[in-house]
Amino acid sequence: MAISQKIKKQLKELKKEYDSLKIGKESLLTIVNDAEIPENVYNSNAIENSTLTLKETEKILLEMEVERDLNLREVFEAKNLARVSEYIHKKSDEKEIDQELILLLHQMLIGGINDDIAGRFRQAGEYVRVGTHIAPPPERIEIEITNALSNQLDSEKYFLDRVVKFHLDFETTHPFNDGNGRIGRVLINYQLLRLGYPVVIIPFKGREKYYEALQYFNLKNSNTTKMEGIFTLALLESMHKRITYLKGQKIISLSEYAKQINKSVPTVFNSARRQTVPAFREKGVWKIGK
Repeated sequence: MAISQKIKKQLKELKKEYDSLKIGKESLLTIVNDAEIPENVYNSNAIENSTLTLKETEKILLEMEVERDLNLREVFEAKNLARVSEYIHKKSDEKEIDQELILLLHQMLIGGINDDIAGRFRQAGEYVRVGTHIAPPPERIEIEITNALSNQLDSEKYFLDRVVKFHLDFETTHPFNDGNGRIGRVLINYQLLRLGYPVVIIPFKGREKYYEALQYFNLKNSNTTKMEGIFTLALLESMHKRITYLKGQKIISLSEYAKQINKSVPTVFNSARRQTVPAFREKGVWKIGK
């Protein structure tokens, strides 16, 4: 799914509506964003094989007792990623992404977990492989990141094309020994916030398609098409969610909505996944404004 002119027009119209509705309701958006952080943390960490459930992630971030013995590293990973997520909401309007910011976010994410590698790129002798992809050697990391940062400022390209390409370049470079995926997804949201859009969640349940899109980019001469589809759907969903809240609509489950419009549940859920209806997920449950 490439970003068609039809989708670009839809995003433009949603952005205009979003900007109009949020005036005077910034506190509501803050509440929505804060409530969403556990979901974002859970999904991003789960993509990296964390065993924490969404409910456990919520309890950890609320400093509540969890029923089972947990992996201490996973607890720190959840808390650190939540802190990073909160930080970008406060700082994204101050400056563009640069190397200093990337290293700071990595320090916040990995600090206290593995201080030897926190806040620094891979060094001489530190090589990584992701599946069949061998990342560039440490000696090339800074120039690769510099090029990626320069390209994402190209105002002649469509904004989402730039965000997608930067993410793929970043993940292909794999500049860190650990935390590349999580920092890469944080940087997606940093860029979107700077552009006036809401943050997105890349869902754990869709991680196979996400990994396929990364692999497709590496195997097909930097083809970004598959990842563009993932990001587009994620952004549409995020905007539909916030617009629904800003309008003050009653929110119902998609199953209930299907009954009301006399359509089969599978048909409506398929429309939600394709974002041809303004549906969104909360805690893994599809919902829509009545």
